[in-house]
Amino acid sequence: MGTASMTLPMAEESALPNPLAKPLHETLWQRLIAYPLVQQWGKEIALVLALLLTLAAPFWLKPKDGVASTKYDRRLVIISPHNEKIRNEFNAAFSKYWKQKTGEKIYLDWRVPGGTAEIAMFLRSEYAAAFQYHWETKLHQTWTNTEAMNFANGKLKITDAKLDAAQTARKAFLDSNVSCGIDLFFGGGSYDFQTQASAGLLVASDASGKYGLASLFTKHPDWFQDSVISQSVSGEPIYDAGKRWMGCCISSQGIVFNRDVLKRLGFNNDLTQWKDLGDPRLAGQVALADPNKSGTVTKALEQIIQQQILLALEELKASPEKAKEMETEAVRVGWDRGLRLIQRICANSRYFTDSSTKIPLEVSQGDAAAGMCIDFYARSFEEQVRKSDGTTRIGFVSPLGGSSVGVDPVGLLRGAPEPELATAFMEFVLSEEGQKLWNYRVGEAGGPKQAALRRLPVRRDFYTEANKALMTDPKALPYEAAKSFNYHPEWTDSLFNVIRLLVKVSCIETHQEQKRAWQMLIEKNFPPKATALFEDFKLAGYTNAQGIATNLNRKDKSLEMKMTRELSAMFRSQYERAYELAKRGE
Repeated sequence: MGTASMTLPMAEESALPNPLAKPLHETLWQRLIAYPLVQQWGKEIALVLALLLTLAAPFWLKPKDGVASTKYDRRLVIISPHNEKIRNEFNAAFSKYWKQKTGEKIYLDWRVPGGTAEIAMFLRSEYAAAFQYHWETKLHQTWTNTEAMNFANGKLKITDAKLDAAQTARKAFLDSNVSCGIDLFFGGGSYDFQTQASAGLLVASDASGKYGLASLFTKHPDWFQDSVISQSVSGEPIYDAGKRWMGCCISSQGIVFNRDVLKRLGFNNDLTQWKDLGDPRLAGQVALADPNKSGTVTKALEQIIQQQILLALEELKASPEKAKEMETEAVRVGWDRGLRLIQRICANSRYFTDSSTKIPLEVSQGDAAAGMCIDFYARSFEEQVRKSDGTTRIGFVSPLGGSSVGVDPVGLLRGAPEPELATAFMEFVLSEEGQKLWNYRVGEAGGPKQAALRRLPVRRDFYTEANKALMTDPKALPYEAAKSFNYHPEWTDSLFNVIRLLVKVSCIETHQEQKRAWQMLIEKNFPPKATALFEDFKLAGYTNAQGIATNLNRKDKSLEMKMTRELSAMFRSQYERAYELAKRGE
């Protein structure tokens, strides 16, 4: 279903009428006739308008992945950032699997409002509306800003003592089965899923306790052991300890590059490390995505910072006199170095796209020399431009020691209308049949039918010689690559949203001023005073970043906007002054 329907209220309580079950024109018609102005016009005009809505509705409701069958036994609603190829392959494979198993014809109703950031905002909005309805009509309570701000507050603790208003709302939400009319959240990053789980939007079991990921742990205990699906790898979670989400496939962030363009710019070798993207020769030649639109992009930036912390730690280990409180110092130094490297990479950027898929496309076409992207995006474009002799102008590298593996999860949403079907889908995705779809070649038995997905299965036991012979990427061994990088959540996990904000204020909203100063620094061969001013992140140092995180966690939009304006103004002024200093050669 297209995004036009996303603005409509969805179901609140699983036992309540679901507006999504009604045609869009019917819901709009009911709203339309409720307006006094329409009532004043009379029924004739209202009927004409309703007729127009009826005629237009099929175009709004046309699914992205094809038109729904007019007859189906059950419908599974999935919200996802996955691309059309992935949706099509799992759509066909699971529908066939369920038909053979039960004889039922199902309709997979995909909702694709955008990336994980847009999905998070949408889910929060829909659950807020659903819980408000439950709070007012079922619990007969007054809805205030306290309830609105705290019902999904994962940081709010529920104690046995007398509950205040915020805790009462939070407990009532966690005890409820309110629904947004969607069954599954499928695809994204572990951080986004953990955020939704902590908020209470993702659940381990449905209200009956019979369905959900928790039931799969009971049904398939052999799946959830280190030799098949471990809980974590190199510090990165594979599944939630509370069984509210589970990784389905593995990916890593890295650099996609165009060898032809690099050679023209004076590079004799492939790019290998994140720091290569900050090379001044790449000014205006780097393609980036906005981290405020994508959790996976933010994860890559976090890994850049973590690598700098690890390097700082190694330096301090080599100096015995600095051994005292060594890790604390390494985190502080690495944080600053990481931000400065991200700043240089952003200064080299052509743009900040909302679509990650645009990056390998532009690199493959030669419109950009390099960019940051997920491995499977790069592999797909590399395959498209490969010559008959096996050579290709497109390359991809996950920086050694600078990139961890991450998972694309799936999870059951609170109040899912079809918990049994949703659980069956999750079981299918984790089964051998579902895992084959991620990396088998097109046409192989059990593989994709139309397009290779170029994703890596999450199950360790999948990487057998027999399976590798049928895979599109037989040499990709994610669990081996993961050994070169160990993620430390205690260093930067709490600052995930701070990274997003800092990139926004220091690079995106101030990009014009940043690029102007950067070009002058390059032209004048980086005079020291101007360069030091350009790279000044004192107000965003590690200690101050903790304060920024505290403010963001308050979920106060007015405070966040004020903080954003002030930081943007500071960096804009800083870049303007750095430009003038560089111009004078200082």
